[in-house]
Amino acid sequence: MTTPFPFTAVVGQDDLRLALLLNAVSPAVGGVLVRGEKGTAKSTAVRALSALLPEVAVVPGCRFSCDPAAPDPACPDGPHETGPGTQRPARMVELPVGASEDRLVGALDIERALAEGVKAFEPGLLADAHRGILYVDEVNLLHDHLVDLLLDAAAMGASYVEREGVSVRHAARFLLVGTMNPEEGELRPQLLDRFGLTVEVAASREPDQRVEVVRRRLAYDDDPAGFTERWADEESSVRAQIVAARALLPSVRLGDGALRQIAATCAAFEVDGMRADIVMARTATALAAWAGRTDVLAEDVRQAALLALPHRRRRNPFDAPGLDENKLDDTLEEFAEQEQAPEDDDPGPDGPDDSGGGGGQPPASDSDGPQGGDTGAQPEAGENGRPQPSGSGEQQPVRASEPFRTKALSVPGIGEGAAGRRSRARTEHGRTTGARRPQGALTKLHLAATVQAAAPHQLARGRAGRGLVVRRDDLRQATREGREGNLVLFVVDASGSMAARQRMSAVKGAVLSLLLDAYQRRDKVGLVTFRGAAADVALPPTSSVDAAAVRLESLPTGGRTPLAAGLLKARDVLRVERLRDPARRALVVVVTDGRATGGPEPVALAGRAARLFAADGVASVVVDCESGPVRLGLARQLAGELDGTAVTLDELRADSIAGLVKDVQRRAA
Repeated sequence: MTTPFPFTAVVGQDDLRLALLLNAVSPAVGGVLVRGEKGTAKSTAVRALSALLPEVAVVPGCRFSCDPAAPDPACPDGPHETGPGTQRPARMVELPVGASEDRLVGALDIERALAEGVKAFEPGLLADAHRGILYVDEVNLLHDHLVDLLLDAAAMGASYVEREGVSVRHAARFLLVGTMNPEEGELRPQLLDRFGLTVEVAASREPDQRVEVVRRRLAYDDDPAGFTERWADEESSVRAQIVAARALLPSVRLGDGALRQIAATCAAFEVDGMRADIVMARTATALAAWAGRTDVLAEDVRQAALLALPHRRRRNPFDAPGLDENKLDDTLEEFAEQEQAPEDDDPGPDGPDDSGGGGGQPPASDSDGPQGGDTGAQPEAGENGRPQPSGSGEQQPVRASEPFRTKALSVPGIGEGAAGRRSRARTEHGRTTGARRPQGALTKLHLAATVQAAAPHQLARGRAGRGLVVRRDDLRQATREGREGNLVLFVVDASGSMAARQRMSAVKGAVLSLLLDAYQRRDKVGLVTFRGAAADVALPPTSSVDAAAVRLESLPTGGRTPLAAGLLKARDVLRVERLRDPARRALVVVVTDGRATGGPEPVALAGRAARLFAADGVASVVVDCESGPVRLGLARQLAGELDGTAVTLDELRADSIAGLVKDVQRRAA
């Protein structure tokens, strides 16, 4: 068994360690989401936490970790007698991103259930994680159907497995910890809100601290057991502090003043629902217990807000999480003064108003700089961060116009890609469309087809009773049709013909709107731009729609229009992506006015490049950006050569494109 890196040996990352420890003190806080760049000890700290958790008492032989003091009456291994039980270490269970539904919730033996009426159930990871930690690395890459199961279990504290009338339920209360790199895509809002706390982590820029990180890591890799032994005293001290804080927690008093500060803070930052208030209250209480106090102070409320509110402030996928700390301090001080006002005639031992009420001055932030949107506007500049020379013919980037809701675009036909919400596909979830013999483990039984396959053989199998004699060869897997996510590759004309500021702002607003749609439909996105003499891959295919929006915002314009180069570059991107993810189908969105300049016969060359796309069978849509009283119709001509569909900027947001998908499908037929 691998020796985990000691929790107390993690260098820096104070907010991360505090958030994890608060959940160890009070699991009701609701878990932690750790956001940050790769290589910042996210996974190391989470795995190290399990060694600090106190042991748990379990019923001997129970596969579902029932508490012997209060066993689950509905436990599949029950009923259990009340007794002392046995002690075992708290578990940390890791959920792989590519796990199946059966691995997560458990699986029923369908053959025995049909033939014998026996609930032969093999527990999954949710059962293993009960009363422990469920850790999901790269949680933002988890498939939607697994996210739904996690949401249900986290909300109800139980897991339900339903298969053709056979039902199993067991308790599943766990500390949910997820790590993610925002560059690889964001979380669905429903799951984001389920995490009690969130922490942003980044590598230190201090040379001394970075040296210490390397020194400790090398020492651990050379001798894990010896390194862990050197930190044993610190680990024991923190473990004892967790036990003491847990014992003190029921005695912590959350006064009306602190509650009003919590409510006022959540109202001031306009968070949705009441979960934020509850999480802040639990976090502030845990902070007081961790500090060895029985009263919640203003500093506890402030720290709780910094941990519990940033991810709940996110209004759309392109908003950076964060909190305006000046606004937070003003809110806390305002309501602290209101609480002090009735007591002004009877000042306490510390004197009137010196501490701002209740908890003293809020502590300085641990962050290295301002958070949230309070970063200040940056001057527009070129790609290298400096203003572009006036004689280059290139204009500075313009901001996108306000995004709008677009109509659905989809890839024709039926695919077999990753689960999503854009195009039709054969998936594990969705409506049942037929049956087939299972390939590997049976996951979704088609009952009628199974009975039909078994029925002709009952006499030969010697059936005597009421039960149906079912063999493995009789089982039929249900085939289902749902939705898949696609690769939406944007090919954006950034040449001089598109460089009018108002026009380019509208174009960027349209692409931003399509990016929002891609986020909601769980697509991968990529961005190819062309201008001057060549085309560039501004963003390789990624799940991070945020990254595409950032690249789009800083996109400069100017120069000639190498349309053919843009199409050929996009074709190269798709060729490479087919090797990496062959099941994911692509939708190419070309944003251009259709003009082509530069080099010999640029229009003819663009036509040949477009016909190569058509020969590859790639679904495409051309967003026609041509404006003015005289229009050449070049974008619509390009759409015809691509064997795709053209739509104007106005049509992109209007009801008139309701038939766009039918047009794409008709052309592809």
